Amino acid sequence: MILFKTYNRKIFIYIGILSIMQILTSYVYGQDAFVLHIEWKNSNIRGEIVANNGRISNVTALNGTIKGNSFNLPKTSKARLTVEVSDYNNELGPDPTVISVKTSDHSFSFFLRDITKQSPVFISDYNVVLLAHDDYRSFAEIENDILHRNNLTKLQRIEKEEESSFETAAPVTRNMSVPVLLGIGRDMRLFEISEELEDMALEGKIIRPRYASRSVDLPDSENSAYIYALGRGVGPKNNITRKLDEGYIPIYHSDLKDDDVTYHTVSFVSFGEIPLTIAENRGTHYIISDRHSYGRSFTEEQTKEMEKRMEKAYDFKNNIILYSRTTIENTGKVPRYGWIKLPRPGTSWWQKKVHQYDEETGFSSYSQDRVFCISKFNDNNLQNEELAFLLQPGEKAEFDFFLPHTPISKDEAVALKKQSFEQKLNETRKYWKERRSTAARIRLPEKRIEDMLQAGLFHLDLITFGEEPNGALAPNVGSYSPIGTESAPIILYYLSMGWHDVAKRALNYFMETQRPNGHIQNYQNYESETGSVLWIIGEYMRYTNDTIWLKNNREKILKSCDYLISWRNKNKIDSLKGRGYGMIDGKVADPEDNYHQFMLNGYAYLGLSRIAEVLMGIDNNNADRLRKEAVEWKEDILETVNSLMAISPVVPLGDGRWVPTLPPWAEAIGPRALYQKKETFWSHSTFTVADAMLGPMYLVFCEIIDTKSLEAGMLLDYHSELFYQENSAFSQPYYSRHNWMQAKNKMAKPFLNTYYHTFSAHADRETFNFWEHMYKLSSHKTHEEAWFLMETRWMLYMEEGETLNLFNTIPRRWLEKGKSIELQGVKSYFGTLDASISADSQLDVFRVSVKCQGSSRPKNVKIRIPHPEYKKPIEIEGGIYNELTEVVTITPFEGEANIIVKY
Repeated sequence: MILFKTYNRKIFIYIGILSIMQILTSYVYGQDAFVLHIEWKNSNIRGEIVANNGRISNVTALNGTIKGNSFNLPKTSKARLTVEVSDYNNELGPDPTVISVKTSDHSFSFFLRDITKQSPVFISDYNVVLLAHDDYRSFAEIENDILHRNNLTKLQRIEKEEESSFETAAPVTRNMSVPVLLGIGRDMRLFEISEELEDMALEGKIIRPRYASRSVDLPDSENSAYIYALGRGVGPKNNITRKLDEGYIPIYHSDLKDDDVTYHTVSFVSFGEIPLTIAENRGTHYIISDRHSYGRSFTEEQTKEMEKRMEKAYDFKNNIILYSRTTIENTGKVPRYGWIKLPRPGTSWWQKKVHQYDEETGFSSYSQDRVFCISKFNDNNLQNEELAFLLQPGEKAEFDFFLPHTPISKDEAVALKKQSFEQKLNETRKYWKERRSTAARIRLPEKRIEDMLQAGLFHLDLITFGEEPNGALAPNVGSYSPIGTESAPIILYYLSMGWHDVAKRALNYFMETQRPNGHIQNYQNYESETGSVLWIIGEYMRYTNDTIWLKNNREKILKSCDYLISWRNKNKIDSLKGRGYGMIDGKVADPEDNYHQFMLNGYAYLGLSRIAEVLMGIDNNNADRLRKEAVEWKEDILETVNSLMAISPVVPLGDGRWVPTLPPWAEAIGPRALYQKKETFWSHSTFTVADAMLGPMYLVFCEIIDTKSLEAGMLLDYHSELFYQENSAFSQPYYSRHNWMQAKNKMAKPFLNTYYHTFSAHADRETFNFWEHMYKLSSHKTHEEAWFLMETRWMLYMEEGETLNLFNTIPRRWLEKGKSIELQGVKSYFGTLDASISADSQLDVFRVSVKCQGSSRPKNVKIRIPHPEYKKPIEIEGGIYNELTEVVTITPFEGEANIIVKY
C-alpha cells in the first residue's frame, strides 16, 4: 500500500511537470506556433532546418550550438531539437508546409501536419524520431513502444502468411474474360471472337475480321462484325466455358450448356485453297501492319513507303478462312429442341439486313460474287438462316460455317464448301505444333502455368507481323504498333525460348524504323523507346554473341547512342544541379508529363551501358567512350535522387516506421499521388500511374540503385504500402518493376503474392489472353502477357553476374512428392540450359540435374530447394547447402552436375 502511494505520487509530479512545460511552451512560442521535437538515436549531428510554405521561427537544443536554423549537436550532448514553425499551412489539400532537415548523412523531409502524439514519425532507417510538442518521450522509448505493438507492413504480413497460389488468389481477384484472337502469325489477317459471357453488352457471338488492330469494314453496310447465335439465348446463367486446343494451341473450343442441349464449338483459322504450312505463310510487311495498328507515328519518308506498299497491300496469295464446327447434342432423356442462327453482318438484332441467303447453296452473300459465309447442317444446306430442330436423347447434329476474312467469289465459295473440316483442323494442329517444336520446353507441376507459357508464346507470335522468311518483324503489343519499352519483354521471351532469329528480326524492325538522327520513336510521342531498344540489343548480344549482326548495325546503334548523349548534353544546365542536371526530359506513356523522368533516364542509362558492354572487342574506342558517358549519367541521376529524397516527404508504413520517398521525376517535390501541388492527373482508372508504374522503381530495374541497398528497400516498402493491392499495382500492373526486384532479391513469398494476384485478375482464366488494364480495355495485350512470361522465367532461372540461380521463387507445393520441374533447351546468358528437379513419390528425396555446357557456362550454380514442409536435409550429395536460404551451391560448375538431397 505504501509502495502504491509512492508510485502514484511520482505520476502526479510527472504530470504536473508536463503541464507546466506545456504552459511555458505556449507562452514562449505563442499560440499560433507549431512546435515539434526532433531526436536522433546517436549524437554528433549537424545540419540545417528549412521550411517550405512556412517559416522556422526558432530552434533550440538542451545542448549543442544553434545558429539561426543551423544546428550542431556534438557527441557529448543529447541529440534533441525543439523547432518552432510559424506561418504554416496544415490544412488538407495542396501546398502544405513541408519541413526539411538537411544533414551530412541522411537528410529528410516531412509534412508538418503529419506530426501527432498518437503516431510519432519514426524513421528507423535514419535513427530519428519526430514528436509532437507535448510528447517528451525519448527515441529509445518511441522505438520500444512501436516494436512492442507488433504491427506489420504489407510485405512483412505476406512473409508470415502461407504462400500465394492461383487457388487462393482467384476467389478475391477479378475474373476477366477476354475475346479470343485467331490467326496464323506474321499475317495481319485476324479474327476476334467474343462470347456473351464477356460482359460487353453482346446479344450473341461476335466475329470481327481484323487487319492487325483495325476492324475490316464489311461491304454495303456500316458494320465491321458478324453476329451468330446458338441455343435459346442469353439467360440468367453463365453457361459458357472455353479453352484452347490441348491447353495452348490457337484453336478455340467453346462449350454452351443450354439445359439438356449442349453446343461444343471448335474454331480455327487456316488457308482456304491450300494446306496451311509454314512455307506457304508469306506474312505481311511490317509497314502495312503498322498502317493497320493503333498509335504508329510515321515520318514523311516512311509515309511515302507505306503509301506505295498500300497499293498492293490486299493482294494476298491465299484466302484466310475462319472454320467453325458446332456439335449439338441432346444429353437428356426426352427429345429436346436446339436452335442456331447463321452469321450475318452486324452486332444487334435491329441492324438492317444488307445480305441474301441462298438455301440452295448455303451461301450468305452481299452479291453473287461477294460471298461472306458458307454454312452446312449435318453436311446439308440449311433451308433458313435461323433454325429449330428436334434431337432425340443422345442424338447429335453438326453445324459448320466457313467464313472468309473478306468476301470471295461464288466459284471460290463452291471450292471452299468442298473442304473437309477434319482435314483442315488436323493441318492447323500440325502447323502450330511444328512452330512450337522449334522453341524450348518447360514442364511444370502446375498445368495452368505450363499451358500459359505455351499459349503465351503463340499469343506473342500471332501479332508479330512481317514478311517471311527473312523480313523485319513488328512485335506488336496488342492493338498497338511496336513500342520500344512494351515490345522489350516480347523480344526477351523469344530469346529465353530459343527463338533467336525471331528476336533478331524484331530488333531489325527498330533499326529499319530508326529516324535519320538516331531517334527511335515509333509510337505517338513516347520518348523512352531509344534507350529501351539499346538495352534489348544488349540483352540480345548477351544471349547470342551475334557479332555479325552487331557489326552490320554498329553505325545505327552508335547513332542512337549519340542522339541520347546530345539530348543529355542539352540538359547540362547549372540551374538543374540536383534537379535533373544531365537528365533527358520527355513523356514515357499516355499522360503528357514531359519531365526529367526517372523511367526515361533509367532506360537511356541502361541502354548506353549495355552498348558499351557489347562493343568491347569490336569497337573499343566507342565502348570506352560510352562506358564513361554511362557512368557519368548514372552519377548525375543519383545526384538528383539524393537531392529529391531529402525533400520528398516521409510516409508511414504498417509496422509504425516511416520512410523517405521519391517523386517520379526531377521537377516534382514528392510522390505525385500525395497532391502537394494543385493539379488533376487521375488517369487510366487510378491516381497511382506516375508513381507506381512509371516512377522511381525503374531506378532499381535499370541498375542505377542497387537491389540490396537501403534506398531500394525503402522504395519497395512504401510502394507496397501506398500503391499496391495484394502486392500488385493498379490499372496496368505489369508496368511496375517491383516484381523484378523481388525476384532478384529472392523474396519468394512477396514475389508469388504479386505473381498470382496479378495474372489471376489480368488474364482470361480459360484462354489465357490478357487485357491491357484491370478494366476491360484493349484485349490480347501482349506486353502484359510477355512480362508474365518473363516473371515465370525469373521464377525458374535468373542470372546474377557469373552465377546462375535456379528455382529462386518457385512455390513450395511444386516440390510435393511425385512432382517435378523440367527445363529443356531454355536459353540464358550462359547458353542453352537443361535443368530438372524431382521429388521422389515415396521417399523424402529430391534429385536435381543441371546441364549448361559451352564456353559461356556459369562459374557457379545456385539451386534453391524449398521443402514443402520446411524440413532441413540430413544428407546432400553434389553441392554445398545453406540452411538459411535452402540453396545448394555448385562451385566451380563444370558444365554438368547432379545433386541428391535427402530429408
